[in-house]
Amino acid sequence: MEWLNAILQGTLLGGLYALLAAGLSLMFGVMRIVNLAHGVLAVLAAYLGVILTTAFHIPAFATLVIVVPLMFGVGWLIQMGLLNLSIVRGGLAPILVTFGLAVVLTNLLQEVFTADFRSIQAGSIATDSIQINDQISIGVFPLLTFVVGVLVIIALQVFLSRTRSGRAMRASSDDKDAAQLMGIDNRRIYALATGIAIATVGLAGVFLGIRTQFSPTYGDVTLIFAFEAVIIGGLGSLWGTLLGGVVLGIAQAVGAQVNPAYGVLFGHLVFLAILAFRPTGLLPKAVNA
Repeated sequence: MEWLNAILQGTLLGGLYALLAAGLSLMFGVMRIVNLAHGVLAVLAAYLGVILTTAFHIPAFATLVIVVPLMFGVGWLIQMGLLNLSIVRGGLAPILVTFGLAVVLTNLLQEVFTADFRSIQAGSIATDSIQINDQISIGVFPLLTFVVGVLVIIALQVFLSRTRSGRAMRASSDDKDAAQLMGIDNRRIYALATGIAIATVGLAGVFLGIRTQFSPTYGDVTLIFAFEAVIIGGLGSLWGTLLGGVVLGIAQAVGAQVNPAYGVLFGHLVFLAILAFRPTGLLPKAVNA
């Protein structure tokens, strides 16, 4: 029962990782950009949640109504103001821009909020659980996080396959020059894609802030877990991102069951094993396929 409980808890944890990694997967699938500022942007969203709950006394989940659109705007501005300029240069330029952005944002957060750990207070839902039997219980908030993660993946997949803007993103991903000849404005399509990606990061950041304590430097850890989920599942594959998050979560939970100090280590070992034996990931299907 203990091992079954570890797998169950790891699966639920994987929902959070999938939610964190969805935007990273979308940006790579559409623009082939690895956003190194992804983790610190999630932490920025968590701090916005803290401000709204403490200074304005807005309920934790209600902050999503403000944080998600605001983060969409941040993503749009980042793409239009920085990334569109670097994409035309190709190569490492976009990655270096996101790295520089991550460094700047981390230091700004540290200046404003100090290095103290914070969390978003969400009331009893953060600690409530559903008792299955004497040895297995399911946390209400981890279950909610998993459901939201799955819904976000489904919503992104439907958007890409069923909407005009989504099809334009897929066309730009396939051949940006041909897409431009057909009247698609790649700059605006990329800005929309980044806006949506960072909006999902905003959603994930609030859930992260409710689940655990964080500080300005917590973005590095967040980026690593999100990146590992994307690589395990397959770069650019949204369903692969969900699978990768679950695999990573289970690996960490099983490792913690062996020894509390081994949780993160087991996750890294699974990540390295996937890189060694299946470098394309478990579901190497492009997001635009």
